[in-house]
Parts: sequence; structure tokens; C-alpha cells
Amino acid sequence: MLEIVSALIFTALTSIVIIFQGCLAFGVPWGEASMGGKYPGKYPPKMRIVAIINMIILAFIAIIVLSNADLLLPQLKQISRIGIWFVVVFFSISTVLNTITPSKIERIWAPVAFFQLITSVIVGIS
Repeated sequence: MLEIVSALIFTALTSIVIIFQGCLAFGVPWGEASMGGKYPGKYPPKMRIVAIINMIILAFIAIIVLSNADLLLPQLKQISRIGIWFVVVFFSISTVLNTITPSKIERIWAPVAFFQLITSVIVGIS
């Protein structure tokens, strides 16, 4: 049960980040809250493409977590058993980077990344 709840919390948080990246990709002026605040306001065209790539990566990460928790795509279970540990490493790094970012507003993502880290660890060890 804890594994399922953790996977669902992870997916909800990841969905929020995907929506945020989508907003950046479509020109919402929230650039200061991403990439160390290097692009305040609207993202330039190249960074909008990066935001779309981020959305795809995050969706794939959520699929790995959901598959590992037996909530989606059971045919990916074997891959997700290994992939979950890449997810854990990814969110370990993400937590650190969002904590030390020079952009004060971007630090709002540190607790999100931390909870993604904790929930992905729970899914991984369950």
C-alpha cells in the first residue's frame, strides 16, 4: 500500500513539474524559477525546446515509477526495477541543485524534488 501511495504522490508532483515546464515552453514568463534563473521572463526559443524535452523526460520517469509500483505498463517491470535507481539518483541531484540554485524563487522546487526522491526510494525498496 505504501508503494502505491508513494508512486501516486510521485506522479502528482511530477505532473506539477511537467505542467510548469509546459508553461515555460508556451511562453509564460516564469524563467526565473528554472535553470538557475538564467532566463528571467519568457524563455528564448531554444530553451522552450529544452522545456519540452524536460516534459518528455519527466513523463518517462513517471512511467518508470508507476511501472515499478505495478500501476502501469507491466511489460516494463523488468526495466523499471533498474530504472527506479536512476530515478533516485536523478532526484538526489535535483534536490541538491534546487537547494543551491542562485535563484531564490527556484528554491521552491527543492522540497518538491526532495519528496520525489523520498517517494521514488520507497517505490524502489518496496
